[in-house]
Amino acid sequence: DPRVRREAEALVAAGRPVDVFALRRPGAPAREVVDGVWVHRLPVERHQGAGIPTYLTEYGAFFARAAVALVRAHRRRRYALVQVHSLPDPLVFAALPLRLAGVPLLLDLHEAMPEFFRIRFPSATNRLVHGLLVVAERASITAADAVLTVNEALAERLVAAGIPAAKIHVVRNAPALARFDPATYPPRRFAEDGVVRLVYAGALSPVYELPCAIEAVARLRTALAERGLGLRFDVYGRDYGEVPLEAKVAELGLDGLVAFHGRIPIEAVPAAIAAADIGLAPTRRTAFTDFSLSTKLFEYAAMGKPVVASALPMVARMFPPDTIARYEPGDPADLEAAVLRLVDDPAERSRRVERTLERVRALAWEREAERYVALVGALIEGCQPSPPTAAHRTGGQS
Repeated sequence: DPRVRREAEALVAAGRPVDVFALRRPGAPAREVVDGVWVHRLPVERHQGAGIPTYLTEYGAFFARAAVALVRAHRRRRYALVQVHSLPDPLVFAALPLRLAGVPLLLDLHEAMPEFFRIRFPSATNRLVHGLLVVAERASITAADAVLTVNEALAERLVAAGIPAAKIHVVRNAPALARFDPATYPPRRFAEDGVVRLVYAGALSPVYELPCAIEAVARLRTALAERGLGLRFDVYGRDYGEVPLEAKVAELGLDGLVAFHGRIPIEAVPAAIAAADIGLAPTRRTAFTDFSLSTKLFEYAAMGKPVVASALPMVARMFPPDTIARYEPGDPADLEAAVLRLVDDPAERSRRVERTLERVRALAWEREAERYVALVGALIEGCQPSPPTAAHRTGGQS
């Protein structure tokens, strides 16, 4: 997970040794050092896109193995802090033995678990299930000394639910500009080969409306041909079969225009973006995504590419109107129009690229890392962590 990796690397850079206990994919080593971080892979594999029984079995297996591995490692390593990344929130209780031994516990909430469950398993969602998930979320937060969230909207949601504001800290989920540096890759002028190249790099789950993007590509094919331009849509991400994207491509006759490259490591993402002209961030509008802000926006912008994204609340909150181009979620015609405006108006395209890059630099991980490392240090030293700045409470620049 890029967030886990950024945080671990930031602590190592600050002189703190870090162990990560994680899932293990087939063929991966059980233990290795990655950029100075000791990674311990436990023999549990997650099957993305599976049903609830499979998820519960895998979460339970990881919970048990992580709890045992953590206690054993603590006897040798004497950890100064344990950080647990959610989902699921109750994973925090795997660290309870160390918490009872006086080790501070930090819970990093990547998502809002009740809202995530509702969109991921709509047929299993009802008032009772939602209530139980809310109780589990609150109990998990209570067990931790401090809580991280990835943006201001999630923090405000927790405060509205009765969680003390002093316990919640925002460390934005922004990419490291050192990794997304366009100067490292061959430059590409917009459509220099006569082909407008769109790119998507991220999850292929139902949360992201790739079918809408593919329908927009079908419309763009004709519109760009009238302008004497070709079209290509490169999709990077693992397909778990939850959404029949390849069938959609075949149905619309887009074979050869849409290419699925599968999942690629984070180190390869900048090069994939550098080879494109426009980055797409299509996301469904739901109660869950109202609290989310895709890191794809940051990655595309950091690489100097214009961005087209769904008009979600957090996009409007974090990016001014003259930065990211937006379209109404679920509307392929509006997505087509947003892309064509960038194609037809080079001046506007350049302005948007410059303004978005300015905003991304103000929100970059290099700034967030300082806040994160300071929070960890305060927890280890037993100090009261500093409250969020006014800029973080409002979503403004810091």
